Amino acid sequence: MLPDRLSRFPAGFRCNKKEKRNVYMSRRVVITGLGTINPLGNNVHEFWEGVKSNKLGIDRIKEFETDDIGVRVAGIVKGFEPTDFIEKKEARKMERFTHFAVVASDEALKDCGSDFKDIDPYRAGVIIGCGIGGIGLTLSEYEKFLGKGVNRVSPFYVPMMIGNMAAGQVSMKTGFKGDNFSTVTACASGTHAVGESFRKIKDGYLDVALCGGTESAILRFTLAGFNNMKALTKAEDPQRASIPFDKERSGFVLGEGCGMLVLEEYEHAKARGANIYAEVAGYGATCDAYHITSPDPEGEGAAAAMKNAYTEAGLKPEDVTYINSHGTSTGLNDKYETLAIKKALGEAAYNVKINSTKSMIGHLLGAAGGVEAVVTALSVKNDIIHKTIGFQTPDEECDLDYCVLGNVETTVNAALSNSLGFGGHNATICMKKAID
Repeated sequence: MLPDRLSRFPAGFRCNKKEKRNVYMSRRVVITGLGTINPLGNNVHEFWEGVKSNKLGIDRIKEFETDDIGVRVAGIVKGFEPTDFIEKKEARKMERFTHFAVVASDEALKDCGSDFKDIDPYRAGVIIGCGIGGIGLTLSEYEKFLGKGVNRVSPFYVPMMIGNMAAGQVSMKTGFKGDNFSTVTACASGTHAVGESFRKIKDGYLDVALCGGTESAILRFTLAGFNNMKALTKAEDPQRASIPFDKERSGFVLGEGCGMLVLEEYEHAKARGANIYAEVAGYGATCDAYHITSPDPEGEGAAAAMKNAYTEAGLKPEDVTYINSHGTSTGLNDKYETLAIKKALGEAAYNVKINSTKSMIGHLLGAAGGVEAVVTALSVKNDIIHKTIGFQTPDEECDLDYCVLGNVETTVNAALSNSLGFGGHNATICMKKAID
């Protein structure tokens, strides 16, 4: 494969194969397109305006009864009709999480200003994280199976339900024939998808990638499961439900949606005059190897992911301006992530700005990292760090700057976006301003 890739170097490029390999391995990766659907908006503009105005996307659940479960609030996507974007016949063959991915990917491609038909389709990939997949369809088809027999289960059940189908359907829409798969690492899925896409481009296997995360799992069944493991808040007031780093936090709020990014090799983006939001400059992926749901109390794995990300980016702890935290509003995550940040940055941890987008939209599970990567890219581009809303009561174990007083306008030279998933999965991406 290497000789074919080497042929892409310009005429007169003089060095040996080893040197050429090293050049390929140092390729820069930038973000040139964004797309999202989430509880604050069904496109990037709506979402970013909501973020800047500190709007709350979480509301009481009105779609179905939850009194017996005891969970009152969720971050539900509002006013989204897939047939506004996807032909009706096609839409009927997709689950909701796939609808989100197809529509958000289309927005990201339009935003980047290219359909990339001018490049080898095998050098354009799609990597989309999804933690759960089509669980709603599984439940409805299982009811058919029990009540009406085996012949009533839809022949489209399996290809609609499986988590990788979001990436598969997006490739069918775009014609991208390169790497195509789904990362399934619970709450870290979206960040792993962005990080693995970064790797594929940096290492020379792709020139372009559509990546991010998607999820739609707000159902009585899933609420019951998360509630029975004591993970969800039972707060009745949406304003006091998702309150990361607040001493009175009592669990996370389940959300849904999708966040997609176009990653592109820097020279290709520059040559076509693309709008560049930020450079993805580093990626860290580790595992706690500790517990199926609890983060490591020592925070070592999460700290290592952050260190790996900013070190690969060529940065020191004091160079990091901002961290978009995992910030789930659970008792364990928030204090252990705080500890991990301190271990990763040392004394610089007390100067870095930290926020949690989950304070506005809840926890989108496999989609969280994708949506939070969108926020992080916009923060780097626009030099705005949004407020962590809902905070009232300080916690002595969470003693860093979580931007609880309001939005912070400052030059964001470098940022980290953290995701920590059940199973001990840790993922961090490092973004910085793209400077020639």
